[in-house]
Amino acid sequence: MDANSCLDVISFAEAYGMSELLDDANDFVLRNFWEVSNTAKFLDLPAEKLVDFLKCDGLCAPSELAVFRAVISWIETSPEERLSQASLLMSGVRFPLMTFREFREVRAINLRMESFENKEDELYVSALQEFSFGMQDVQAKCRVRRPKDAIVLVGGDRLNPDEGGRILSREVWFANSFRCGTGLVKAIEWRKLGEIPDQPKFRHGVAAMGGRLYAVGGCYFYTKNDIMKSAYSYDPEQNSWKKLADMNEFRSNFSLVANDGRLFAIGGDKEINTNVDTVEVYDPETDSWSFARPLEQALSGQASTVSNGSIFISGGYNYRYECLVSLFLYHPSGGTTYLSDMSHDRAQHSMETLRGSLYVAGGVCNWRTFYTDQFVCEVYCPRTDSWSVFENLPVPHVGAPSAVLEDKLYMLGGYCQEDYSESGLVHRFDPSLNRWENMGRLPGAVTDMRACVMRLKTHKPHSHIFFQKS
Repeated sequence: MDANSCLDVISFAEAYGMSELLDDANDFVLRNFWEVSNTAKFLDLPAEKLVDFLKCDGLCAPSELAVFRAVISWIETSPEERLSQASLLMSGVRFPLMTFREFREVRAINLRMESFENKEDELYVSALQEFSFGMQDVQAKCRVRRPKDAIVLVGGDRLNPDEGGRILSREVWFANSFRCGTGLVKAIEWRKLGEIPDQPKFRHGVAAMGGRLYAVGGCYFYTKNDIMKSAYSYDPEQNSWKKLADMNEFRSNFSLVANDGRLFAIGGDKEINTNVDTVEVYDPETDSWSFARPLEQALSGQASTVSNGSIFISGGYNYRYECLVSLFLYHPSGGTTYLSDMSHDRAQHSMETLRGSLYVAGGVCNWRTFYTDQFVCEVYCPRTDSWSVFENLPVPHVGAPSAVLEDKLYMLGGYCQEDYSESGLVHRFDPSLNRWENMGRLPGAVTDMRACVMRLKTHKPHSHIFFQKS
């Protein structure tokens, strides 16, 4: 499905009563409204269908001015017939989200319509009325986007500002909605999903597989004896946690990925400053862990992701705790295939698969005998086995989880290596714009938490039904 075909898919799904396909197609239009509005098929939409899209909280666009421009394009296709529906269409544009400067452009755009018997006044008056009345309506001052999938955060730790110590977390949060308000201020509304039944944990592993959330290993305090090997799964349909078989080894600061119906726990620290080369595989059918082929060297703080059924591993600390530039494919039975090195060394970073490429961001790098923040971001193209840089991070994100949702990369919290300060900020990268944007703050722990993206069955998109902990 793409911007040119999605409206045809909607017509097909409506004609044949395919409700699930219809939901997916409508959701695609809402997520990609600006791209869809620039297609020829958009101009043929019935007014009632267009208004349905405009009034939906889930509609995404670069700005509300862009939404207005889409409406104008639709009207100008047949102004003699469509100007009479201006009031109906203007009621779907959220003019209070515009700045006064943007609203002046509304008037300028309408001046193009002067040749149609002063009906531009009707259009402008309708817009002005919505702009003025809406300024008093707090609920109208933001658009709310509720994706079908949700970013889920598990555990982590943060500084206690009152006592100077650290607070460990058992909390599980999810991104309930994304808000765009006046002046294009964006923010995520977080809701608490519950708590893991295990001890508080950080530097653990989290993955989604088969509709379940898995939380494995990690640390529950800061000494060498506080590393864990426990594993739990969460079923969102039943709102219940299940204790699983323990890993064979204690493991923290490792990577956990799901591939081919199994979980892979890769490398990590078995105690403070002692990393390992072992890899364990969890089989949910037998509730058991077994060792797979080890890595070629001990690693911790590396990043791993799965692309096209293959496990990629980048950077991390070697046994001397030096940051690496390596990227390789890990084969559970066949060993290691090394690929082109990154341009910059890093550990405690993130790597995600996005649009068929591997995006690497955040972490620390070597600096003399110390570490410093790594701001440089890189993207790997598997087709050419080559790296290129993309826009630097605006702030450090060390020990930060990452996630990909709706073709955008999220960096969530972390800390600054230079002064160990914690921002708790969320930044989102849009490859289409090559730009990071601030998405607000995290709700709880801000560093060494873990994240994944999964479908929460009780999290309904475009509705006001939310998961509630029983």
